Amino acid sequence: MHTILELAEQIRQRSVSPVELATQCLARIERVNPALNAFITVTADQALAQARQAEAEIRGGAWRGPLHGIPLGLKDLIDTAGVRTTAASALFKERIPTEDAEVVRRLQNAGAVFLGKQNLHEFAYGASSVVSYFGEVRNPWDTAHIAGGSSSGSAAAVAAGLGYAAIGTDTAGSIREPAAICGVVGLKPTYGRVSARGVIPLSWSLDHVGPITRTVADAAVMLQTIAGYDARDTGSADMPVADYVATLSNDPKPLRIGVPRAHFYDDLHPEIAAAISQALTVLATFSAEVRDIEPPVPTDRTVQSAESYAYHAEFVDRSPELYQPETLRRIQTGASVTATDYILRCREMDQMRRDMGGVFKDVDVLVTPTTPIPPPSLAELKQNPDLLRPREILLLRNTRPVNVWGLPAISVPCGFTQAGLPIGLQIIGPHWGEARVLQLAHAYEQATAWHQRGPKLASQV
Repeated sequence: MHTILELAEQIRQRSVSPVELATQCLARIERVNPALNAFITVTADQALAQARQAEAEIRGGAWRGPLHGIPLGLKDLIDTAGVRTTAASALFKERIPTEDAEVVRRLQNAGAVFLGKQNLHEFAYGASSVVSYFGEVRNPWDTAHIAGGSSSGSAAAVAAGLGYAAIGTDTAGSIREPAAICGVVGLKPTYGRVSARGVIPLSWSLDHVGPITRTVADAAVMLQTIAGYDARDTGSADMPVADYVATLSNDPKPLRIGVPRAHFYDDLHPEIAAAISQALTVLATFSAEVRDIEPPVPTDRTVQSAESYAYHAEFVDRSPELYQPETLRRIQTGASVTATDYILRCREMDQMRRDMGGVFKDVDVLVTPTTPIPPPSLAELKQNPDLLRPREILLLRNTRPVNVWGLPAISVPCGFTQAGLPIGLQIIGPHWGEARVLQLAHAYEQATAWHQRGPKLASQV
């Protein structure tokens, strides 16, 4: 499957038609989606209309840039005017926003073509693809396994070629974890880098919006479009946006890599440990230094729990039966958080975000496994409900602290288990250091061939 940058040049030269691309993607969704359940809503008519408009503009010499005419998907908690946005819940199954999310507006201005809204763990409150009013999402590498979460449909769709990119959200790992499990690239920017206005929240202090793509360069293209200050978003930061795409073609200076062994490397599945060890060996060949470090690791979930309950309290009081039982249980845990506890935990989080600046005086990036274990099977989690939350917490163990820190991080493919399931490598940078993270991830990607593999499901249909 072509990358966005490859297609962008072909579209600009008019050797590939946006209408042709959209038609191919829609046909593929029709064939493959029943096996994956990655999409909740497919906006075929809108996609074809947008593709025809893009084609006419390009023929008229008004090419807008590398996303012009490119088909992509949106996680179904990102508002789209006139198109239902459900958050994978019966509570919002008929909800139709009247205004686009800011990230949608920016993509529209870039000329992107929207294929539809993608399935997720209900209200983004989980790391599996099991809990959704619209049914579980299945992993394209092996449909007996989960696709991760909460951006499960987005990662599965990109891996299976149901579009060239997607926009997901990440509160504790919900972009990076499913990207790792589905063998694609997932980028969580710095907190405040990309507007979250118009995105149904899980936790205002921890929510991040970012791209899921096939390659690091495509993630840079997507971030270039959606990054930037939004005065109407209280979490948005007015910071300069680098030229992420141009940075990838520059010769990177050798970076100092920090390896936080404690917590992030504890009790790894042996096949993941072996893949990460090999990845570190590759990274060492073009890095200035690789050394162990011990940053303080936050594990408290009070802020997220309290903020999730604050958003849902009125809905829970009015219509608790419209939630999936497990989602309702998780939301209600936040009811017991006191105002004092919440304020103290927020202050601690703010201090930790400030303190992380000191870690990056000694190293340029941190490198960890994205997940410590491979994805569980759907049967295991459905037959043993008591395992669901512990497995999810373990899957998010290495990604959750990065949201508390508010740092940019990316997951890139770095291997496969013996069963053929993907393994992800996480690269973490300093605040506003997306260019640095992308540059190292791109260098690793170009030095390996993991990103060139695709699931059999995608190649057989």
